[in-house]
Amino acid sequence: MPLVARAERYFEFTALGTNWKTELLAGVTTFITMAYIIFVNPSILHEAGMPAAGVTAATCLAAAVGSLLMGALARYPIALAPGMGLNAYFTYSVVKGMGVDWHVALGAVFLSGLAFLLLTGMGIRQMIVNAIPHELYSAVAAGVGLFIALIGFRNAEIVVPSQSTVVALGNLRSSTALLALFGLLVMAVLLCARWKAAILIGVLATWGLAAATGAVDWHPQPYSIRDIASTAMQLDIRGALRLGLVDIIFAFLFVDLFDNVGTLLAVGKKAGLFDHAGRVPRMNRILYSDAAATVVGSMAGTSTVVSYIESSAGVAAGGRSGVTAIVTGLLFGVALFVAPLAGAIPGAAPALIVVGSMMMTAVAEIQWTDPEIAIPAFLTMLAIPLTYSIANGLAFGFCAYTLIKVLRGQVRQVSWMVYGLTVLFLVRFWYLGKTG
Repeated sequence: MPLVARAERYFEFTALGTNWKTELLAGVTTFITMAYIIFVNPSILHEAGMPAAGVTAATCLAAAVGSLLMGALARYPIALAPGMGLNAYFTYSVVKGMGVDWHVALGAVFLSGLAFLLLTGMGIRQMIVNAIPHELYSAVAAGVGLFIALIGFRNAEIVVPSQSTVVALGNLRSSTALLALFGLLVMAVLLCARWKAAILIGVLATWGLAAATGAVDWHPQPYSIRDIASTAMQLDIRGALRLGLVDIIFAFLFVDLFDNVGTLLAVGKKAGLFDHAGRVPRMNRILYSDAAATVVGSMAGTSTVVSYIESSAGVAAGGRSGVTAIVTGLLFGVALFVAPLAGAIPGAAPALIVVGSMMMTAVAEIQWTDPEIAIPAFLTMLAIPLTYSIANGLAFGFCAYTLIKVLRGQVRQVSWMVYGLTVLFLVRFWYLGKTG
């Protein structure tokens, strides 16, 4: 059997009703839609003290490896890259909020990746997927969206700290705010016009305007793949173990799990990839792919790698098989050699706001008329941005869901896995109260 025919059989082209041309176009579409991460991720991690050039290269490498693994091993049209939300947690909660050195934080990401692999091999991650209510996944996604948007508003100086009201409106006449509003308007108009590269174009347009008007001290620099040496293998695993960063590893692990499940649900439904029982085929391979990508990403010098909801753009273009993800991965591989070095990109702030708005679509999946679901979901969604911590939002949601069920006498409706997670979160709250 010819190689091409064997590949078509392996990727189930006939059953999925797809072909090489469609898969190629879908892969390019996915890449264009999510390519903004090449610029945005370094700008966020740079605030943690990481070299922007090294993170740029690490971002491309992690996205390439993750997407190739997902396409070739799991055979899904889902691309991976360093996650929005988790990179913010890495920078603002762990490094800046807790004062952890970025080398140690990378060590925690590496350990979380190993934990992903171990838990997947033991079948525990799959049990978590089956045990936790879908509505809490949606609340986490929406809460992370609010968190990202808040960071975008803050970085744009549209929202500023206030002693009397906690936050207040900033000076909208400042160059930083005006640039962010310009970028936000460009992205909004292009998104309304259904442009696939709206966010990327908005980032570049904002950066270009800032450079042209002298609003930012930016000078183009030659980019080389060798820049990755500044972040590659710079993780401090011993430091992470010495500090006992269980809480951080725990947050990385479960937020990554929620991100992947939410993406699988959204993309899988649109592409018709679920089986007749509504289950996700080859779940183990999906989880192994993202866990391995996180390990590789931490070694290269970037935060946790997750499945990207922007993959739905490729699915909308007809992508159905793993070839879509492979094409996206190859394009990230090319970007590894030609990605521009821009440091902290001014366009990152409006991009964060827009990406946050996209994540709010998950709110529609929450059953707001059912208090048993609505209250835990609301606490999860609101606690994430207000406490500036994804882990706190997760903890509030789990604890509220379990305690409401128990107090209503519905003890048997809660799985032992959820009880176990609730206990861990309660212990975490007690620990934070003692150390705080």
